[in-house]
Amino acid sequence: MGRFITRRLVICVATIVGASFLIFTSLYLAPGDPISFLMGGRPSSPETRSALAAQYHLNDPFFQRYFQWVAGAFQGDFGESIGRRRPVLELITASLPTTILLVVMTLILVVIVGVFFGGTAAFRRGPVDDGIRAAMTVSIATPVFVSSVFLIAVFAVGLGWFPVFGPGTDFVDRIHHLVLPAVALTVAWWPVVGETARASMREEHGREHVETARSRGLTPRHIVRRHVFRNAAIPISTVVGLSFAGLVAGTVIVESAFQLNGLGSLLISSVTGRDFPVAQAVALILVTVFAATNVLVDLLYAALDPRVRSSWSTK
Repeated sequence: MGRFITRRLVICVATIVGASFLIFTSLYLAPGDPISFLMGGRPSSPETRSALAAQYHLNDPFFQRYFQWVAGAFQGDFGESIGRRRPVLELITASLPTTILLVVMTLILVVIVGVFFGGTAAFRRGPVDDGIRAAMTVSIATPVFVSSVFLIAVFAVGLGWFPVFGPGTDFVDRIHHLVLPAVALTVAWWPVVGETARASMREEHGREHVETARSRGLTPRHIVRRHVFRNAAIPISTVVGLSFAGLVAGTVIVESAFQLNGLGSLLISSVTGRDFPVAQAVALILVTVFAATNVLVDLLYAALDPRVRSSWSTK
């Protein structure tokens, strides 16, 4: 198992390094010279261009610039925003709490809704199963932006139950502001957990040890809790972990629709405003979170399933 973990960590680091190289070189793949791109096509004096070249080490060799950028990012120094004239890390630090809270709220809703309806579909065949699977199909096929607009129109503008835009002020108000964005993301992601819960619970329900427990006269509630759900929790936990990585990326659309000051909206505004240092930093953080989450999911899978640990120990 130790060798497997080492390989997974090596793959994770290689993924982050490769992504960082692509993110850094994207500045130089843009049309025109890097300084013109950084200026966003705005007229600039020779002094301004010279200052930008010095700030971003554009006169240094390419790989020297890359390693300087990576070393700075490793220390939390992503440079200064071009449009906002503030340190990039300061902008990220201000945006991160909103994204984290949104992802956590969404993940809780996804697990509750997905496990409840997936478990219901697993044990109630026929019309109930068919109806839940149809709802899963409709939900997963609905774009996040469409569900966001619908929720705003009905529950924010129409009924006035929730705020339309903004992240809120204190913690309680922020929760209130993030309910609709979290629901919009949940609509797209609960079928992923729900279908896994349905398939795994149905498979566990037909296993021999469940039949043995049923023949011993144990109550259905006890059988589901101790023998079905306990074993089905392994694949469910794996999908939940992978969903976390997907939700981090999915916040880009929702934060833009609800005008939240999270990482997603920061990335969109930076790309449209050609604030490349900020866009590079946010993209690198998202890739790092995604790669690290995949490694943690593998370790969680091994911790929950002794059979996996046994198979990995022989590799």
